[in-house]
Amino acid sequence: MSTIIYPSPIFGPVHSRRLGISLGINLLPADGKVCSFDCIYCECGFNKDHRPTLPQPSRQEVARKLEAKLLEMQAAGQLPDVLTFAGNGEPTCHPHFAEIIDDTIRLRDQYCPKAKVCVLSNSTFIHRQQVHDALMRVDDNILKLDTIDPLYINKVDRPNGTYDVKAIVERMKAFNGHIIIQTMFMRGECNGVSVDNTSEAFVGPWLDTLKSINPQQVMVYTIDRETPAQGLEKATHEQLDAIRDRVIAAGIPCTASY
Repeated sequence: MSTIIYPSPIFGPVHSRRLGISLGINLLPADGKVCSFDCIYCECGFNKDHRPTLPQPSRQEVARKLEAKLLEMQAAGQLPDVLTFAGNGEPTCHPHFAEIIDDTIRLRDQYCPKAKVCVLSNSTFIHRQQVHDALMRVDDNILKLDTIDPLYINKVDRPNGTYDVKAIVERMKAFNGHIIIQTMFMRGECNGVSVDNTSEAFVGPWLDTLKSINPQQVMVYTIDRETPAQGLEKATHEQLDAIRDRVIAAGIPCTASY
């Protein structure tokens, strides 16, 4: 099984299916994975297989290396469409996440004012006021909600520690629409148990919850790279298109990535 462990604190630029030319900002160690989830589909592998030995990058290192990369890209005439916080785990777990967001916005305004600042998060730290406020300052606050079924979350997203999906949804509502929901749809089995969340039993309650959150956009997608768990299958184009169309019919913009 191949996994992807990203450089830290800056990687890319890469071409994102959903975001365009994306310069990655990884607030986790460069030699392993640190995440509050342990998703069976994560391209970075399972947490236990990639324990880091290096520390998280400091706020100062992130700002210094981001500025150097933006200067390099400016000289090459290829500025990013988006500065994306992603990488080897959950970015909002960094103790100086809020301050790093402020540094990034300042550097974006200086070097590539047309680029968006985007955060890809699994939502597990949005109860922290500093994290909430920082996410309100970014352009694209993309938060994961694969389902509202607790059993499925424990089986597929596999949170470390307590995860109350109802409480997460309430915190999502607190963004007052400044939120993009990202949902992974897939089929197949893991350890002989179905992980298919494309049926009405999953899609219907998820869609009702979206209406209560009222996000500015929804992104539905499926497996794109090799996964650490065996037996997982991509959702079909037809399934994703049908789910996308239902979200749009509910009055919420939605894109599907295959």
